[in-house]
Amino acid sequence: MGSVTTNPILIALINMTVVFAVLYGLSLVVRLIQVIDPTHKKKIDQSESPESLNTAIPVADTTSQEEDYDEMIILFTAAIAAYGYSGAKIVAIRPVGVTNWSQTARMEGVHMRNGMF
Repeated sequence: MGSVTTNPILIALINMTVVFAVLYGLSLVVRLIQVIDPTHKKKIDQSESPESLNTAIPVADTTSQEEDYDEMIILFTAAIAAYGYSGAKIVAIRPVGVTNWSQTARMEGVHMRNGMF
């Protein structure tokens, strides 16, 4: 059998060496992944001019967003009318910015208050 050391400083140095060697190995793996990553953006060639790059970028059309919003309002109005509220006046259509849990808690609170009185 070999000799077992009980020197705490030597054990600490060996442990620290192993830890730092593993960390260095992990950093090499991360660098390797960055090199072979297919989703990484490629550098632009110097031969391409910036003007040609600007013409290739599509510009978002804001009129299509407005048309989608108008269609959404028409659909909501038709759904409300089909539900039976044809005489009701729609005041506002806006997205709800709360989660389902908070909305449920609010509805329960209103329900509890109505049940008390």
